Amino acid sequence: MTTSLFIITGASRGMGLAIATRLLRPGHTLLCISRQVNAGLDQQALQKGAVLMQWTEDLANGAAVSARLAQWLKDQPAAAFSEASLINNAGVIPRIAALADMPEESLAGLAQALRVGLEAPLQLTSAFLNATGHWPACRKVLNISSGLGRRAMAAQATYCAAKAGMDHFTRCLALEEARKTHGAKVCSLAPGVIDTDMQQQLRSLESTSFPDQVNFVQLKATGALTSPDAAAARVLAFLASPRFGQDAVADVRG
Repeated sequence: MTTSLFIITGASRGMGLAIATRLLRPGHTLLCISRQVNAGLDQQALQKGAVLMQWTEDLANGAAVSARLAQWLKDQPAAAFSEASLINNAGVIPRIAALADMPEESLAGLAQALRVGLEAPLQLTSAFLNATGHWPACRKVLNISSGLGRRAMAAQATYCAAKAGMDHFTRCLALEEARKTHGAKVCSLAPGVIDTDMQQQLRSLESTSFPDQVNFVQLKATGALTSPDAAAARVLAFLASPRFGQDAVADVRG
């Protein structure tokens, strides 16, 4: 049977969970890395005939997680999979406030957001590409970015910086992989505006501390938000399309 490997971070909830759920099918092996196990995902994997592993890991300690991933990949037979994809989806929402107004106790949260949202994807991508470089499989790295990596927003400096860094390291990675005979296809993809916990948090803020709050309220009121499942469908369609990897930075909205 043709087998495909998908490594997904942040797969216990939100769009990450929706991505994992849609990938549960015979011939697919999923390795999900999250802070918590999703019991429902285990049940669905059994029903749908997919191979599922869930690692409970904190990506703020990305070096240790990457070392574990590298060893697991090296233990797999080189010809075990026809395709292998790393989907860096996990992220942390830091405190939403102007940097000048950030209380001292929140500064550690900024560092954690950058470790999970930027440092860990760099480390996991390095481990993935190094361990699978000799595999004959088609290899892909999909980084889930955001429009906020390309558009500045007040009170969102840390999140914007993490996503902008993700976009730019993907550009560098694309140049590196293009020089190889069997390089991986890579893309940093903005998935659109999704109705997630982050959206709810943004809508609940005072407009005095978050100037764009009214815009996010309007998105919800006008039905402009995409559900996690619909967003996952569009992301996976893009991952499977021939155009994946043609542009290092892209948006599902075109």
